[in-house]
Amino acid sequence: MIDRININVSAIDYDKTSKAISHQLTLLEEMVHGQEDFVMTDSEFAFGWHFFVVSVNKALVEKLVDQMGLDFDKLKGKGMEKKFLTWLTNKIEGKTPRFKLAIKEEMESSKYGIF
Repeated sequence: MIDRININVSAIDYDKTSKAISHQLTLLEEMVHGQEDFVMTDSEFAFGWHFFVVSVNKALVEKLVDQMGLDFDKLKGKGMEKKFLTWLTNKIEGKTPRFKLAIKEEMESSKYGIF
């Protein structure tokens, strides 16, 4: 089984946000010679927001870590997953209206309440 990082995405505009995330991850795949290293679910609409999940192969993120070296370590967050969220957020900020990224497993833990 492939290790994946599952990212919950909350967005005001699904089309712009999903396209921006997809574009950025495609560029990342090209940069590190990856292929089909991410998938995105369809959107569910509630409370004026679109909710969907982006699943990224950890191998893709590890290749990014190798390429960025010390610059990746300087990113905000504890652990590879959080730093990757920071990297991805920085890359798509300003290209899409309001959005929020979070690690799916963390949102489902009791730390954030029962889901």
